Amino acid sequence: MISRTDLSHVIGEKTLHITDAHALAQAIAGYMLEENRTDDIDSLMRDVMAYRAKHGKIEATVVSAFPLTAGARNEVLAALKSEYPHVKDYVLNERIDETVVGGIRLEMANEELDMTVRSRLNTLKRLTSARNS
Repeated sequence: MISRTDLSHVIGEKTLHITDAHALAQAIAGYMLEENRTDDIDSLMRDVMAYRAKHGKIEATVVSAFPLTAGARNEVLAALKSEYPHVKDYVLNERIDETVVGGIRLEMANEELDMTVRSRLNTLKRLTSARNS
């Protein structure tokens, strides 16, 4: 059986042309079902996304309570371009999550940047409880 790392490199190479995250997930899920390795799918997806990032394709999902405005989308893309200037292709997907009170969460292969109101409130809560202890 091929290792997950080797498999992620093969899948990553063969899917570098795919720019639709949904289509990429379907391709990987189909293979994992065929090979009866569905337990590895989340880990494999992260590995494939990391491989694709190393090869010039950054994919990120912006999670927010409402659809992004054009201005907000451009700001997120500008931040990605600033953080990853070597990348050739940026793919930005959006996901609506009604549990997000405000702000956004940016999810990438091995990173997450949580700028939601809930995250900020939790940080404030931790800081104030630590100070009061």
